[in-house]
Amino acid sequence: MNTYLVPTTAEYSNKYTYITVIYAESEKEAYQKAITEKGFTTRHIQKYTNNPYEVFFKQISITTKFFSITNKNAILKEAFQKEGMEYMELIKLYDYMFWGDYNAQIQSLADKAIKESWNFENKNDNVILKNYLLNTFYQLQRENKVIETEEYCLFNTGLFTDRYIPIYAYGELNKKYLSDSTMPKWYFKGFKDEYELTSIDVDVDFPERADYFQDTTLLVFDWHCKVHPNYNHILEDLNTYNRLPNCIKQSDRPLEVLKGYIDTAIQKVTANYKLAIPHYYQEKIQLMIPLCFTKDDTPDIALILEKRRGNHYQAKTCLTMEMAYMDARLIAKPESDWLCADHIIEDKTEE
Repeated sequence: MNTYLVPTTAEYSNKYTYITVIYAESEKEAYQKAITEKGFTTRHIQKYTNNPYEVFFKQISITTKFFSITNKNAILKEAFQKEGMEYMELIKLYDYMFWGDYNAQIQSLADKAIKESWNFENKNDNVILKNYLLNTFYQLQRENKVIETEEYCLFNTGLFTDRYIPIYAYGELNKKYLSDSTMPKWYFKGFKDEYELTSIDVDVDFPERADYFQDTTLLVFDWHCKVHPNYNHILEDLNTYNRLPNCIKQSDRPLEVLKGYIDTAIQKVTANYKLAIPHYYQEKIQLMIPLCFTKDDTPDIALILEKRRGNHYQAKTCLTMEMAYMDARLIAKPESDWLCADHIIEDKTEE
Protein backbone atom coordinates (compact mmCIF):
# COMPACT_ATOMS: atom_id res chain seq x y z
CA MET A 1 0.00 0.00 0.00
CA ASN A 2 1.35 3.43 -0.98
CA THR A 3 0.97 6.78 0.79
CA TYR A 4 -0.39 9.54 -1.46
CA LEU A 5 -0.46 13.24 -0.63
CA VAL A 6 -3.58 14.51 -2.36
CA PRO A 7 -3.83 18.31 -2.77
CA THR A 8 -7.17 19.74 -1.66
CA THR A 9 -8.72 23.15 -1.12
CA ALA A 10 -9.89 24.80 2.05
CA GLU A 11 -13.62 25.39 2.40
CA TYR A 12 -14.90 28.08 0.01
CA SER A 13 -11.51 28.25 -1.73
CA ASN A 14 -10.32 27.22 -5.17
CA LYS A 15 -6.61 26.98 -4.36
CA TYR A 16 -4.96 23.69 -3.43
CA THR A 17 -3.34 24.81 -0.19
CA TYR A 18 -4.06 21.69 1.88
CA ILE A 19 -3.08 18.02 1.71
CA THR A 20 -5.04 14.94 2.67
CA VAL A 21 -3.23 11.64 3.22
CA ILE A 22 -4.63 8.65 1.32
CA TYR A 23 -3.41 5.04 1.37
CA ALA A 24 -3.89 3.36 -2.01
CA GLU A 25 -2.04 1.47 -4.73
CA SER A 26 -2.44 4.00 -7.54
CA GLU A 27 -3.17 7.67 -8.08
CA LYS A 28 -6.58 6.84 -9.48
CA GLU A 29 -7.48 4.83 -6.39
CA ALA A 30 -6.23 7.66 -4.16
CA TYR A 31 -8.46 10.09 -6.05
CA GLN A 32 -11.47 7.80 -5.67
CA LYS A 33 -10.83 7.23 -1.96
CA ALA A 34 -10.59 10.96 -1.32
CA ILE A 35 -14.16 11.17 -2.62
CA THR A 36 -15.70 8.00 -1.21
CA GLU A 37 -13.89 7.78 2.14
CA LYS A 38 -12.96 11.38 2.95
CA GLY A 39 -16.10 13.01 1.58
CA PHE A 40 -14.41 15.55 -0.70
CA THR A 41 -16.22 16.68 -3.80
CA THR A 42 -14.44 16.60 -7.15
CA ARG A 43 -14.21 20.41 -7.23
CA HIS A 44 -12.13 20.39 -4.01
CA ILE A 45 -9.59 17.74 -5.08
CA GLN A 46 -6.76 18.21 -7.53
CA LYS A 47 -7.07 15.57 -10.24
CA TYR A 48 -4.06 13.31 -10.65
CA THR A 49 -4.39 13.63 -14.42
CA ASN A 50 -3.53 17.33 -14.12
CA ASN A 51 -0.66 17.04 -11.65
CA PRO A 52 0.49 13.63 -10.32
CA TYR A 53 0.34 13.20 -6.55
CA GLU A 54 3.42 12.97 -4.37
CA VAL A 55 3.77 9.33 -3.34
CA PHE A 56 5.76 7.17 -0.93
CA PHE A 57 5.89 3.51 -1.86
CA LYS A 58 4.95 2.17 1.54
CA GLN A 59 2.30 2.91 4.13
CA ILE A 60 3.72 5.72 6.27
CA SER A 61 1.92 6.23 9.57
CA ILE A 62 1.06 9.94 9.45
CA THR A 63 -1.00 10.98 12.46
CA THR A 64 -2.27 14.22 10.91
CA LYS A 65 -4.29 13.17 7.85
CA PHE A 66 -5.27 16.70 6.74
CA PHE A 67 -2.88 19.65 6.96
CA SER A 68 -1.74 22.86 5.33
CA ILE A 69 0.88 22.46 2.62
CA THR A 70 3.12 24.84 4.56
CA ASN A 71 3.38 22.21 7.33
CA LYS A 72 4.11 19.30 4.97
CA ASN A 73 7.86 18.99 5.49
CA ALA A 74 7.68 19.14 9.30
CA ILE A 75 4.86 16.57 9.47
CA LEU A 76 6.55 14.17 7.07
CA LYS A 77 9.93 14.52 8.75
CA GLU A 78 8.39 13.59 12.10
CA ALA A 79 6.48 10.63 10.59
CA PHE A 80 9.60 9.28 8.87
CA GLN A 81 11.70 9.63 12.02
CA LYS A 82 9.18 7.57 14.00
CA GLU A 83 9.63 4.77 11.47
CA GLY A 84 13.41 5.00 11.58
CA MET A 85 13.74 6.58 8.13
CA GLU A 86 15.12 9.81 6.77
CA TYR A 87 12.75 12.07 4.88
CA MET A 88 14.13 13.46 1.64
CA GLU A 89 12.06 16.26 0.20
CA LEU A 90 11.64 15.63 -3.52
CA ILE A 91 10.63 18.60 -5.65
CA LYS A 92 7.97 18.11 -8.29
CA LEU A 93 9.18 18.82 -11.79
CA TYR A 94 6.45 21.45 -12.30
CA ASP A 95 7.54 23.32 -9.18
CA TYR A 96 11.25 23.12 -9.93
CA MET A 97 11.12 25.36 -13.01
CA PHE A 98 8.76 27.85 -14.56
CA TRP A 99 7.59 26.08 -17.72
CA GLY A 100 5.18 28.45 -19.42
CA ASP A 101 2.94 26.20 -21.52
CA TYR A 102 3.89 22.86 -19.97
CA ASN A 103 1.92 20.78 -22.49
CA ALA A 104 3.70 22.51 -25.37
CA GLN A 105 7.10 21.93 -23.77
CA ILE A 106 6.35 18.24 -23.30
CA GLN A 107 5.27 18.00 -26.94
CA SER A 108 8.58 19.59 -27.97
CA LEU A 109 10.40 16.80 -26.10
CA ALA A 110 8.26 14.17 -27.83
CA ASP A 111 9.16 15.74 -31.18
CA LYS A 112 12.88 15.87 -30.39
CA ALA A 113 13.20 12.33 -29.02
CA ILE A 114 13.23 9.04 -30.91
CA LYS A 115 9.69 8.50 -32.11
CA GLU A 116 7.46 6.38 -29.92
CA SER A 117 3.88 6.44 -28.70
CA TRP A 118 3.49 8.59 -25.61
CA ASN A 119 -0.31 8.22 -25.53
CA PHE A 120 -2.73 5.42 -24.90
CA GLU A 121 -5.14 4.45 -27.65
CA ASN A 122 -7.94 6.86 -26.80
CA LYS A 123 -5.82 9.85 -25.70
CA ASN A 124 -3.61 12.55 -27.17
CA ASP A 125 -2.12 14.17 -24.07
CA ASN A 126 1.39 12.66 -23.78
CA VAL A 127 0.38 11.20 -20.41
CA ILE A 128 3.06 8.49 -20.66
CA LEU A 129 5.82 11.02 -21.29
CA LYS A 130 4.60 13.27 -18.47
CA ASN A 131 4.63 10.36 -16.03
CA TYR A 132 8.04 9.25 -17.29
CA LEU A 133 9.65 12.68 -16.91
CA LEU A 134 8.09 13.34 -13.50
CA ASN A 135 9.34 10.07 -11.99
CA THR A 136 12.69 10.30 -13.76
CA PHE A 137 13.24 13.69 -12.12
CA TYR A 138 12.39 12.18 -8.71
CA GLN A 139 14.95 9.43 -9.27
CA LEU A 140 17.62 11.91 -10.41
CA GLN A 141 17.13 13.85 -7.18
CA ARG A 142 17.62 10.66 -5.16
CA GLU A 143 20.86 10.03 -7.07
CA ASN A 144 22.07 13.66 -6.86
CA LYS A 145 22.28 13.93 -10.64
CA VAL A 146 20.64 17.33 -11.08
CA ILE A 147 23.31 19.96 -11.82
CA GLU A 148 22.87 23.50 -10.51
CA THR A 149 25.25 26.44 -10.93
CA GLU A 150 24.74 30.10 -10.18
CA GLU A 151 23.41 30.60 -13.70
CA TYR A 152 21.65 27.43 -14.85
CA CYS A 153 20.33 23.96 -14.00
CA LEU A 154 20.60 20.80 -16.05
CA PHE A 155 19.44 17.20 -15.93
CA ASN A 156 19.47 14.19 -18.24
CA THR A 157 15.99 13.18 -19.45
CA GLY A 158 17.15 9.65 -20.29
CA LEU A 159 15.81 10.12 -23.83
CA PHE A 160 17.74 10.37 -27.08
CA THR A 161 17.45 12.09 -30.44
CA ASP A 162 17.00 9.97 -33.55
CA ARG A 163 20.81 10.04 -33.83
CA TYR A 164 21.08 8.63 -30.29
CA ILE A 165 22.38 11.83 -28.73
CA PRO A 166 21.25 12.37 -25.09
CA ILE A 167 18.62 15.03 -24.46
CA TYR A 168 18.88 17.30 -21.41
CA ALA A 169 16.42 19.64 -19.72
CA TYR A 170 18.01 23.07 -19.38
CA GLY A 171 16.91 26.03 -17.29
CA GLU A 172 18.33 29.41 -16.38
CA LEU A 173 17.98 31.47 -13.22
CA ASN A 174 14.48 32.93 -12.94
CA LYS A 175 14.98 36.67 -12.38
CA LYS A 176 11.61 36.92 -10.61
CA TYR A 177 12.93 34.50 -7.98
CA LEU A 178 15.47 37.11 -6.86
CA SER A 179 12.67 39.37 -5.61
CA ASP A 180 10.05 36.69 -4.83
CA SER A 181 11.29 33.43 -3.31
CA THR A 182 7.87 31.81 -3.76
CA MET A 183 8.54 31.70 -7.51
CA PRO A 184 10.39 28.73 -9.07
CA LYS A 185 14.14 29.33 -8.93
CA TRP A 186 14.65 28.22 -12.53
CA TYR A 187 13.14 29.22 -15.87
CA PHE A 188 12.88 26.42 -18.44
CA LYS A 189 14.79 27.25 -21.63
CA GLY A 190 14.46 24.07 -23.62
CA PHE A 191 15.28 20.41 -24.15
CA LYS A 192 18.76 20.43 -25.67
CA ASP A 193 21.49 18.05 -26.80
CA GLU A 194 25.18 18.40 -25.94
CA TYR A 195 26.02 20.37 -29.09
CA GLU A 196 23.25 22.89 -28.41
CA LEU A 197 24.39 23.27 -24.80
CA THR A 198 28.05 23.81 -25.63
CA SER A 199 26.95 26.39 -28.21
CA ILE A 200 25.59 28.52 -25.34
CA ASP A 201 28.74 27.94 -23.26
CA VAL A 202 27.37 25.23 -20.99
CA ASP A 203 30.62 23.38 -20.38
CA VAL A 204 30.29 20.78 -17.63
CA ASP A 205 30.53 17.05 -17.20
CA PHE A 206 27.07 16.30 -18.52
CA PRO A 207 24.98 14.44 -15.93
CA GLU A 208 24.16 10.77 -16.33
CA ARG A 209 20.62 9.49 -16.75
CA ALA A 210 18.65 7.89 -13.92
CA ASP A 211 19.83 4.44 -12.84
CA TYR A 212 16.94 2.22 -11.82
CA PHE A 213 18.88 -0.99 -11.27
CA GLN A 214 22.28 -2.40 -10.41
CA ASP A 215 21.53 -6.13 -10.58
CA THR A 216 20.84 -6.93 -14.23
CA THR A 217 19.73 -10.47 -13.39
CA LEU A 218 16.49 -9.00 -12.04
CA LEU A 219 15.56 -7.88 -15.56
CA VAL A 220 15.19 -11.43 -16.90
CA PHE A 221 12.82 -14.16 -15.75
CA ASP A 222 14.64 -17.15 -14.26
CA TRP A 223 12.64 -20.23 -15.13
CA HIS A 224 14.58 -22.23 -12.53
CA CYS A 225 12.79 -20.26 -9.80
CA LYS A 226 9.37 -21.36 -8.59
CA VAL A 227 6.52 -18.85 -8.57
CA HIS A 228 4.33 -18.64 -5.43
CA PRO A 229 1.08 -16.71 -6.04
CA ASN A 230 -0.64 -15.07 -3.08
CA TYR A 231 -4.23 -15.85 -4.03
CA ASN A 232 -5.62 -14.50 -0.76
CA HIS A 233 -4.19 -11.04 -1.38
CA ILE A 234 -5.26 -10.95 -5.03
CA LEU A 235 -8.84 -11.93 -4.19
CA GLU A 236 -9.24 -10.13 -0.85
CA ASP A 237 -7.36 -6.86 -1.32
CA LEU A 238 -10.01 -4.47 -2.64
CA ASN A 239 -7.71 -2.52 -4.96
CA THR A 240 -6.27 -5.65 -6.57
CA TYR A 241 -9.66 -7.39 -6.73
CA ASN A 242 -11.22 -4.44 -8.57
CA ARG A 243 -8.72 -4.91 -11.39
CA LEU A 244 -9.82 -8.48 -12.04
CA PRO A 245 -12.23 -9.16 -14.93
CA ASN A 246 -15.84 -10.13 -14.43
CA CYS A 247 -15.17 -13.77 -15.25
CA ILE A 248 -13.37 -13.95 -11.90
CA LYS A 249 -15.59 -11.61 -9.89
CA GLN A 250 -18.81 -13.27 -11.00
CA SER A 251 -17.58 -16.85 -10.70
CA ASP A 252 -18.93 -19.19 -8.03
CA ARG A 253 -15.40 -20.56 -7.69
CA PRO A 254 -13.12 -17.54 -8.20
CA LEU A 255 -10.07 -19.20 -6.63
CA GLU A 256 -10.18 -22.20 -8.95
CA VAL A 257 -10.74 -20.05 -12.03
CA LEU A 258 -7.99 -17.57 -11.13
CA LYS A 259 -5.57 -20.38 -10.30
CA GLY A 260 -6.08 -21.89 -13.73
CA TYR A 261 -5.30 -18.62 -15.54
CA ILE A 262 -2.24 -17.91 -13.39
CA ASP A 263 -0.92 -21.46 -13.86
CA THR A 264 -1.23 -21.00 -17.63
CA ALA A 265 0.60 -17.66 -17.49
CA ILE A 266 3.45 -19.20 -15.49
CA GLN A 267 3.69 -22.09 -17.98
CA LYS A 268 3.92 -19.60 -20.85
CA VAL A 269 6.70 -17.52 -19.28
CA THR A 270 8.57 -20.68 -18.31
CA ALA A 271 8.49 -21.74 -21.96
CA ASN A 272 9.43 -18.23 -23.18
CA TYR A 273 11.23 -16.07 -20.62
CA LYS A 274 10.97 -13.03 -22.91
CA LEU A 275 7.28 -12.68 -22.02
CA ALA A 276 8.34 -11.23 -18.66
CA ILE A 277 8.86 -7.46 -18.78
CA PRO A 278 10.79 -5.58 -16.06
CA HIS A 279 9.23 -2.56 -14.45
CA TYR A 280 10.07 -0.14 -11.65
CA TYR A 281 7.46 -0.23 -8.92
CA GLN A 282 7.69 0.90 -5.30
CA GLU A 283 11.36 1.77 -5.83
CA LYS A 284 12.43 -1.72 -6.89
CA ILE A 285 12.67 -3.87 -9.99
CA GLN A 286 9.99 -6.49 -10.51
CA LEU A 287 8.74 -8.48 -13.48
CA MET A 288 5.32 -8.52 -15.15
CA ILE A 289 3.66 -11.30 -17.10
CA PRO A 290 0.36 -11.07 -18.99
CA LEU A 291 -2.85 -12.60 -17.67
CA CYS A 292 -5.25 -13.35 -20.52
CA PHE A 293 -8.88 -14.17 -19.78
CA THR A 294 -10.21 -14.27 -23.35
CA LYS A 295 -9.76 -16.72 -26.21
CA ASP A 296 -7.82 -14.27 -28.38
CA ASP A 297 -5.01 -14.10 -25.78
CA THR A 298 -5.35 -10.34 -25.38
CA PRO A 299 -3.95 -9.51 -21.92
CA ASP A 300 -6.39 -7.97 -19.45
CA ILE A 301 -4.03 -7.32 -16.53
CA ALA A 302 -0.41 -7.93 -15.60
CA LEU A 303 0.68 -10.26 -12.81
CA ILE A 304 3.61 -8.89 -10.80
CA LEU A 305 6.50 -11.19 -9.88
CA GLU A 306 8.97 -10.15 -7.20
CA LYS A 307 12.15 -12.16 -6.78
CA ARG A 308 12.86 -13.05 -3.19
CA ARG A 309 15.74 -14.54 -1.28
CA GLY A 310 15.91 -18.27 -1.69
CA ASN A 311 15.51 -18.06 -5.46
CA HIS A 312 11.76 -17.91 -5.83
CA TYR A 313 9.19 -15.38 -7.03
CA GLN A 314 6.20 -14.07 -5.13
CA ALA A 315 3.12 -12.97 -7.07
CA LYS A 316 0.73 -11.04 -4.87
CA THR A 317 -0.77 -8.28 -6.99
CA CYS A 318 -1.95 -7.35 -10.46
CA LEU A 319 -1.80 -4.06 -12.35
CA THR A 320 -4.02 -2.66 -15.06
CA MET A 321 -2.39 -2.50 -18.49
CA GLU A 322 -2.20 1.27 -18.16
CA MET A 323 -0.35 1.07 -14.83
CA ALA A 324 1.91 -1.70 -16.16
CA TYR A 325 3.04 0.32 -19.17
CA MET A 326 3.71 3.45 -17.12
CA ASP A 327 5.95 1.54 -14.70
CA ALA A 328 7.76 -0.39 -17.43
CA ARG A 329 8.52 2.74 -19.46
CA LEU A 330 10.59 4.20 -16.63
CA ILE A 331 13.27 1.60 -17.41
CA ALA A 332 12.95 1.42 -21.20
CA LYS A 333 10.37 1.31 -23.95
CA PRO A 334 8.74 -2.14 -23.71
CA GLU A 335 9.59 -4.17 -26.81
CA SER A 336 6.79 -6.67 -26.47
CA ASP A 337 3.73 -7.73 -28.41
CA TRP A 338 1.56 -7.88 -25.30
CA LEU A 339 2.42 -4.50 -23.73
CA CYS A 340 1.98 -1.83 -26.38
CA ALA A 341 0.73 1.70 -25.65
CA ASP A 342 -1.19 1.91 -28.92
CA HIS A 343 -3.34 -1.06 -27.86
CA ILE A 344 -4.11 0.10 -24.33
CA ILE A 345 -7.31 2.05 -23.73
CA GLU A 346 -6.93 4.29 -20.69
CA ASP A 347 -9.51 3.52 -18.05
CA LYS A 348 -11.72 6.57 -17.55
CA THR A 349 -13.78 5.26 -14.63
CA GLU A 350 -12.24 7.61 -12.11
CA GLU A 351 -15.16 9.58 -10.77
